[in-house]
Amino acid sequence: MKLSNLGILVSRLTSLSLALLSSLAIGSACAAVNEATAKTKIEQRDWGKTPDGTGVKLYTLSNGKGAIAKVMTYGAILTELLVPDRNGKLENVVLGFDNLDQYLLGAPAAAVIGRVGNRIAKGKFTLDGKDYTLAANNGLNHLHGGRKGFDKMVWSSKALPTTAREAAVELTYLSKDGEEGYPGNLAVTVTYTLTDSNELRIDYSATTDKATPVNLTNHAYFNLAGSGDVLGHELVLTADRYTLADDALIPTGEIAAVKGTPMDFTKPMAIGARIEQLKPKPGGYDHNFVLNSGGKSLALAARVSEPKTGRVMEVLTTEPGVQLYTANHLDGKLTGTGGVTYVRHSALCLETQHFPDSVNHPKFPSTILRPGQTFKSTTAFRFATR
Repeated sequence: MKLSNLGILVSRLTSLSLALLSSLAIGSACAAVNEATAKTKIEQRDWGKTPDGTGVKLYTLSNGKGAIAKVMTYGAILTELLVPDRNGKLENVVLGFDNLDQYLLGAPAAAVIGRVGNRIAKGKFTLDGKDYTLAANNGLNHLHGGRKGFDKMVWSSKALPTTAREAAVELTYLSKDGEEGYPGNLAVTVTYTLTDSNELRIDYSATTDKATPVNLTNHAYFNLAGSGDVLGHELVLTADRYTLADDALIPTGEIAAVKGTPMDFTKPMAIGARIEQLKPKPGGYDHNFVLNSGGKSLALAARVSEPKTGRVMEVLTTEPGVQLYTANHLDGKLTGTGGVTYVRHSALCLETQHFPDSVNHPKFPSTILRPGQTFKSTTAFRFATR
């Protein structure tokens, strides 16, 4: 064979080999993407009906790395959140129940709270010169949207397209003008997203056709051990201040420093270390903390660590405050998913939100949403181990 022909043959073989290698590389990359996409998935099934016959759906989001989140359309409730411990063992870390009936009976839940989370003093406020009266469903005060807030509504829903990194479900609800005494038709969208890095993100948005207060949050009860009490959980809050409140947990308007008080979680501290020092005693923590970030961007609000399992949860939010609540009213009469008994202090809530009774405190960050504006808020729960 002539040298020129040999050179041509070698060149062709080299090109063929490169093409083959390139094809294999592309095929491997596609296979890897397909494999990742297959691992990150969302499933949907019927989960019963409300007393008026409205069907309720349950969505299961999984990321293939051990995390599973279950969300139902009644109350936009997170019914289960399974994350691994330091040994890879999966456990549910939110208070929840394995049937719809418990939720319909009013069992505490990781629900979306609205139209206004937390308390409004005496259920009254004035907006643009008009007085409004809401239900007094917490003593003399209004709490968590009233007698039938967003946590007791069936939301419309759809699974969003799954990617290699995320699985998400979108829930929507139209709160009509006058519902629970609030002005304006409020269109709300809440999206739960589970990522491949064991993060559960909740994105909220809302628009209105009339000025109205809006303060959306999720009332998830967390226990990183899966059972028992949370008094040994270590907590850090990025908050140097908190809002002082009266015996009914209505803010006085004064913002105080946490330093030198049982409210100081600026360094890791067991939740139960100073819980008996609370005065007046609400039976545990039920306090609003003023986040150092001011709610100007997605920033760290809290870090919770559970020594025995090694689970760590970071809470990031765009909200200016967080309400720490230590499940002070659970009494052992409820049995949740997996046969776990929910006793006093068996969970903690970190409700990212604006401050309680903000609508009646002009110096607090405003909760008023007006036509032409869009309410937007994001909270992310990031899980890891140590």
